[in-house]
Amino acid sequence: MPLTDCKDMAAAARGNTAIAMHAVTKRFATPAGSFTALDAVNLTIASGEFVAIVGKSGSGKSTLINMIAGIDRPTCGEVMVAGSRIDDVRESDLAKFRGRTIGIVFQFFQLLPTLTIAENVMLPMDFCAVYPPARRAARARELLDRVGVAEQADKFPTALSGGQQQRAAIARALANDPAIIVADEPTGNLDSRTAEAVIALFCDLARSGKTVALVTHERDIARVVDRTVTLTDGRIATDIVGRRRGDSHTIKELDA
Repeated sequence: MPLTDCKDMAAAARGNTAIAMHAVTKRFATPAGSFTALDAVNLTIASGEFVAIVGKSGSGKSTLINMIAGIDRPTCGEVMVAGSRIDDVRESDLAKFRGRTIGIVFQFFQLLPTLTIAENVMLPMDFCAVYPPARRAARARELLDRVGVAEQADKFPTALSGGQQQRAAIARALANDPAIIVADEPTGNLDSRTAEAVIALFCDLARSGKTVALVTHERDIARVVDRTVTLTDGRIATDIVGRRRGDSHTIKELDA
C-alpha cells in the first residue's frame, strides 16, 4: 500500500488524528515460547497532543513506541501515522516517510561518534532532502541554539555531557520539522535536574504544536502532559487526562 505523497504529508499530519493504532498485537518468538508484548491495543493521539506512556518494565512501552515510529511492525492490527498506514509498506518507503514525518529520540542518544554535533543534526536533512544543501548547516545551528547547545556544534559527542547529548539528539529529531516526535525513555540516562530540563524541552515542542508521544518513568509527568497512558502486560490499563489539558484528572478505565 503506497504512502501518502510527500507534498501531502504536512496536510495529513495537521488533521485531527496524528496517530491511530487499531487492535495492534505484537508477538515475539522466544526459547520459552511465544511472548505477547502488545495485546490488541487501540490508541488514538490527536494532532498537537502531548501523551506520556508509562508502565512497569516489560509492559510493552518500548514496543508501542516502536510501532508508532515504524521501527517494528505488528503481528496483526493497523498503525496509522499522519494519515498513512505504515504497518504494511516497504521498508525503503517507510524510511523516507519516517524521516520527514517522525522525529525519534532515544534513551542513549544514538549520536554518531565520528561526526560533530552539527553534522549529526544535518544527517536527517541529507537523507530526506527537505532543505536545500546550502541551508542545512545554518538550520542545524539554529536547532542546536533552540535546545541550548549551540556552543557545542563543532564538538564530537564524547566531549558533551549526557544532558547536552540528549539536547543534541532532540535537535536532530527536529531536523526535518516533523509533525510528530516520539521518545523512548529520553531521561532514563540523566540525573534528575537534567531530566527536568529535557522534559521542559518536550513541553516547549508540544506548545509549539508538535504531537509528542513520550515513554517515561518520570513520576510527575502528569503535571505537564495532556494524557498519561498506562500499559500493563501489553494492554492499556488506564488513560488519564493530565493537568496540561485541565485542572483535574479524569481516569478512563479500559476493558481488560
